[in-house]
Amino acid sequence: MLVLYKPNIDFLSEHAVDPDKRRYAVTQEGPRHYIDIDHYGNYPYAELPRKWNDAVARYGEDSLTAYGIVPWHIQIMLQRLTAAFKEKNFYGIMKNSAEIGHYIADSHVPLHANTNHNGQYSNQRGIHGFWESRVPELLADKEFDFFIGKAEYIKNPAEFIWARVLESGKASDSVLRFEKELTQQFPPFIKDFFEAFAGSKKKFTNGVLANIENNDVWRVGFITQEDMGKFEMVDFVAVYVPMAYSVAGNVYIIPRSRIRPITNISSVQTMKFAVSGGVTDIAEENKNGL
Repeated sequence: MLVLYKPNIDFLSEHAVDPDKRRYAVTQEGPRHYIDIDHYGNYPYAELPRKWNDAVARYGEDSLTAYGIVPWHIQIMLQRLTAAFKEKNFYGIMKNSAEIGHYIADSHVPLHANTNHNGQYSNQRGIHGFWESRVPELLADKEFDFFIGKAEYIKNPAEFIWARVLESGKASDSVLRFEKELTQQFPPFIKDFFEAFAGSKKKFTNGVLANIENNDVWRVGFITQEDMGKFEMVDFVAVYVPMAYSVAGNVYIIPRSRIRPITNISSVQTMKFAVSGGVTDIAEENKNGL
């Protein structure tokens, strides 16, 4: 498999997001990405038939679709991929491989197996994007291990994928609970700070060097407002300058001409450098891929 897929990694990476792109154009696409399995009672949801025809007979196709069909759709994708291999259809193999990977990944996400998928019922709106977008963006390069060993043959794919969905559904309550507990441990202003940096708002992404006093001293900061017209200040920007070893900082409104964009390191590295008092070794982090 490595011989087949490794040389085509760019194609697979590019087309793995095709199912998400279709969600905006194809009405039937959305339910293929999740299953609100808690709608069907309590773990292990024994009343929900695992076979599609049996499930349709009990709940009806419209009802099943309304609450998500990811475990069944993965099996459809597997049939398509198997057919492509049998036909020696290279494009079909690549396309279906990329897309089945997307749906399998979705089935492993706890918040894709819970009715409260975005914290909308527990005052945790935004947790979905934070969990599956910002957390990987921040941790993937340093913390995630993508070497999972040799591929193993799965004798019963349907049984395997249902086991994964049940794991995700069982874990979803813990994901929601831990986020709520951690949020309650921090004052609101600290939560706002990290939401601006690492949450869905993503305010601290435009790192700059700011010449606050108009001398030869430059401070590391982030542009938080590009237009200060509401303050009747033309061609001025608002720059947040974090303090070392603290979540505190100061906001300065200075002429745009007195800032220099930071382009050779990421916003994460910029923030680390600022709050660590300049101790972080940027060159070492660049070497490690951050």
